[in-house]
Amino acid sequence: MSSEKARLRSKARLRSNFRIRRIALAIVVALALSFASRAASASSAGARIGIINLDPAKTLVEFRLGGSLHSTHGKFQLRTGIIKADSATGKAEGTIVVDAASGDSGDSIRDHRMKDSVLEAEKFPEITFSARHIEGHLDRGGIFQAKLEGVLKLHGAEHALTIDTHGTLIDDNLVATAHFSIPYVQWGLKDPSVLFLTVAKQVDIDIATAGRVTWPARARTPAHQP
Repeated sequence: MSSEKARLRSKARLRSNFRIRRIALAIVVALALSFASRAASASSAGARIGIINLDPAKTLVEFRLGGSLHSTHGKFQLRTGIIKADSATGKAEGTIVVDAASGDSGDSIRDHRMKDSVLEAEKFPEITFSARHIEGHLDRGGIFQAKLEGVLKLHGAEHALTIDTHGTLIDDNLVATAHFSIPYVQWGLKDPSVLFLTVAKQVDIDIATAGRVTWPARARTPAHQP
């Protein structure tokens, strides 16, 4: 009975965490957008490129999977993340890496099935998102919206993905959230449904992060070429 109470308390903490800190691997999207808009106003310094390093301690990657009896909530751990965006061209680059074996929903048996049978984390230990292009808008109050296009590599296969994000950028301080859905069964991953205990064929991802953006000045082109 005590183990069951502990499991229920763990699930309750995860649900509370989810409600308070809604998040999606792509929070970077927001970051990238802010880079573009913010950089455009920094003409005096010649800055057109924005860079953000994601802090794993300040980044929350959560998932939600609907089911016939209840929804499952859990989280994954960010390993590393850095995004660079050029406001002049819309070009974005950089990669976000999530630890596939870090999935935690508060139920050890369910988590083992997810990591061993669905994600096959031992064979595919990382879930990565590689940025390619970004566009968005930053208003004078520091509120922004952005779309980040890139490639999500999951279970060894690559899939085009566009992530919508929003947040605030005050001076160099960024707070952002993002959301997207992954049709994991359509993408070739195993359906974990068992008999009448069915689950949704897509999983919702939410990401939340906070950090600082740097604006390195672009090297100026000499007025006269030799």
